[in-house]
Amino acid sequence: MSRVLITGAGRGIGLALAKELLARGHIVVGSLRAQAEADALCASLGSGFTALVFDVSDDDAVAKAARDLEGALDVIVNNAGVIGARSPDTVTYEDFEEFAQVLSVNTIAPLRVSQAFLPHLREGTNARILTISSQMGMLSSNQSNCIAYRASKAAVNKVMQGLATDLKSEGIAVQMLHPGWVRTDMGGSGADISVEESATGIADRIEQLTLEQTGSFLAYDGSQMQW
Repeated sequence: MSRVLITGAGRGIGLALAKELLARGHIVVGSLRAQAEADALCASLGSGFTALVFDVSDDDAVAKAARDLEGALDVIVNNAGVIGARSPDTVTYEDFEEFAQVLSVNTIAPLRVSQAFLPHLREGTNARILTISSQMGMLSSNQSNCIAYRASKAAVNKVMQGLATDLKSEGIAVQMLHPGWVRTDMGGSGADISVEESATGIADRIEQLTLEQTGSFLAYDGSQMQW
């Protein structure tokens, strides 16, 4: 049994993953941005779930949540994310303020959260950090639509690869995961797989991650991803 922090636990993959981990007997701490949403989710998911209210892009809120949390963590899952404008190409993209916000949530926040909750992770058992990335961030793909999202996922892969290097000596494993093309608000109704299938695979990766795999980029089903 592990104690797992999941950011963005209120919907989509985060919510499905919380339910899957609870069903497997794990303890889940989920982050949400609103207290009312947190209260409702706690009532829905039961005693194995607790909520922390913070925005992953807010330095002070993340730091306070980490101070307020009591006890060790075994796993951090950086799941919270935004897609931004579904721009057709880089030539016509013009909302650079939004671009910066996508980078703030998808690239910087996973490092912010990992740093803030690292003291709790250091107290845990078989400590692990998993970050939800995407095949859309692969540098081997030259597609240019949704460029802010693609850039943010390519960048977070590099950030997490660096974190894997820096935490390896402490025995803390770090892994990046492509969740599949999932039928969520972000993925759309025509996507390949359900949130339940994605969450099942991600939960498997959480349970199976070892230090020997640190710094790797895998899909939810365990297959190797290209960088």
